[in-house]
Amino acid sequence: MQSFPAPALAMVEKMRAEAATDPMRAIAWQGSPGANSHRAGMEFAPEALPLPSFSFEDAIDAVKQGRAGCAIIPIENSQHGRVADIHFLLPESGLAIVAEYFMPITHALMALDTKGPFEAAYSHPQALGQSRHYLRERDIVPISYSDTAGAAAFVADSGNPFIAAIAPKIAADLYGLKVIDDQVEDASDNMTRFVVLAKEGRDPAELAGEAAMTTLIFEVKNIPAALYKAMGGFATNGVNMTKLESYQKGASFSATMFYADIIGTPGDAAVDRALEELAFHCKELRILGTYAQARKRG
Repeated sequence: MQSFPAPALAMVEKMRAEAATDPMRAIAWQGSPGANSHRAGMEFAPEALPLPSFSFEDAIDAVKQGRAGCAIIPIENSQHGRVADIHFLLPESGLAIVAEYFMPITHALMALDTKGPFEAAYSHPQALGQSRHYLRERDIVPISYSDTAGAAAFVADSGNPFIAAIAPKIAADLYGLKVIDDQVEDASDNMTRFVVLAKEGRDPAELAGEAAMTTLIFEVKNIPAALYKAMGGFATNGVNMTKLESYQKGASFSATMFYADIIGTPGDAAVDRALEELAFHCKELRILGTYAQARKRG
């Protein structure tokens, strides 16, 4: 609890107490009240009880320990790439992806006083990256903080009128700051994709007839052209892969894991054939979840 800035603590304590009365209705998210993940959780599940967590790991642990029915985690942004390192967090968690949610992102510059000039702006690295041109043009130094709303709470608690925060506009109201400038993000089409995690995955049969996604991780055999061969099954079976990212497994740099999103579900004949061929060329293959598309692909 003491990891949250002082102005946020009372709200965090109240939200946690309410979530504890009905854990299965609780949705965990990373950040202080007013963060984009808080907003995403309430838009995705308006009836849910918000459960703030200091880190992504804490939000995942809340689900694993039964303090929340699900967690909502941002995984990628249209302007600044990967957000949470879902490649490591999700496989280790034992949780499954059960839904996705896309949310337009806007940021505001806020401070204790409107006069300035502002020497620095505190925010989550993603928000700073999404507003880097704005900050550079004004000679404002970006300083990383654990989350956007927490940065706003920190600035409010600092008493320093020469520092600012970049956060959702609602954070200014929550923490008593003044909005200096709205929509400071560098691109008007700024969008973040969130995934919803739960203990039990969705049965692919439930999604029959729906546009659906399947997320998986795999490690190909350490032989020449293994990845090329592994991908061939998706091409020959007409299965569209919308995302493929690599990351190192362990510290040896001798093994590479791949994270992929495909359109379709296990149980579909074409997907099953593609996954069977993929498995033949892999040392490891794990499906992390099958879920309805929140936005049409292709």
